[in-house]
Amino acid sequence: MASDGSIRETHEAGTGRAELPYRLRQQALMGAFARMALQTRDLDALLQRASELCAEGLGASCCQVLEYRARDHAFVIRACTGLAPGLVGTDVTAGDEATPASYAFRTGAGVLANGIHGGAGAPQDGARFHLPDILASADLCHAVNVPIALGDVSRRAYGVLEAWGREGHGFDRADQEFLAGFAGLIGIAVERHQGDARLRDALDHQVQLTREMSHRVKNSLGVVAGLLRLQARDAHSDEVRHALEDAGARIATVAEVHDHLWRGIHQLGMVELADFLRELVAKLQEEAPGHALACEADPKVISADQAIPIGLVVNELVTNAVKHAYPQGTGPVRVSLAVRADGLRLAVRDEGVGLPPGFEVSMRQRSLGLKIIGSLIRQLDGRLTTAADGPGAHFVLDIPLA
Repeated sequence: MASDGSIRETHEAGTGRAELPYRLRQQALMGAFARMALQTRDLDALLQRASELCAEGLGASCCQVLEYRARDHAFVIRACTGLAPGLVGTDVTAGDEATPASYAFRTGAGVLANGIHGGAGAPQDGARFHLPDILASADLCHAVNVPIALGDVSRRAYGVLEAWGREGHGFDRADQEFLAGFAGLIGIAVERHQGDARLRDALDHQVQLTREMSHRVKNSLGVVAGLLRLQARDAHSDEVRHALEDAGARIATVAEVHDHLWRGIHQLGMVELADFLRELVAKLQEEAPGHALACEADPKVISADQAIPIGLVVNELVTNAVKHAYPQGTGPVRVSLAVRADGLRLAVRDEGVGLPPGFEVSMRQRSLGLKIIGSLIRQLDGRLTTAADGPGAHFVLDIPLA
């Protein structure tokens, strides 16, 4: 009986290659591909690199990754090396089981088919195969094919990884195992890609549901605000009318945030604060004809949980200025937002009669508006101060950001 050493020597003489360096090179190529598979999410690039490395590791004339498409029982060439680049995306029938790829996919087993000539041959596994039409003119006569299996419960196959060689470059079982190792790594990458796609679809669906919910909340709040304004018109006292109008304005401010949430293109639950404040001040301008309301704001995306209390503070301060700053007429009210290293600085100022003597924002306030402001500032973990830097009242709110 021939020894393993003599068998190896005979094999090396027949193939013209040194067996040990050849196998070590295959291991190195598989390791390089495994690292790439962990680092990239680009499936097309990964499949193309797999075909290149498999062809290199086997000394094959060509190698291709075939994805099975069930709806028309066909393979799609997803990547190829050694063939015309334009073949990527081409359909190949999967119904002809006399081709190695179709046989490997149906049986779920690797196929060695050395010595295919003239449309037929006698491969090592006993089956008889022929060249597929797409390779018929490529002077190929050796093939090795392995299915690309997925690890889900169904154990379905993604497709086939196959390599073809010309005369004098037959493949052996170790080559088949090398190709099977690559197919396993490809299967893992495909599963990850499909899982990512499912997660993206689920996230997109969740985003759509959340935006739809925000849109409906905004519409519902708008109806409530409208009803309060309508009720205010029929109020029998100024006190009740003002209370209803103020309540409607507060609800409209919250509705404005939800309007930004469903229309926004930002991360789920986030609001562009500058756009929100400008639109809020524009809405308040409609309720304060004759006053010149203006807003200057640095761009900043924040969560809706922060945007709502900030908007309510602006609503209270601007509404208070409109009501009390100009008892004999109208005048300007300016809102500004600056993004600082330590957070946000929001300022609301007017040029009216100013704050009453002895006013301190830290003191316990009797008016509902100032009580609301105090509660909102605690919610924001902010600090409200007044600045005596000119005519009128000047409120400054500093808000830390995580």
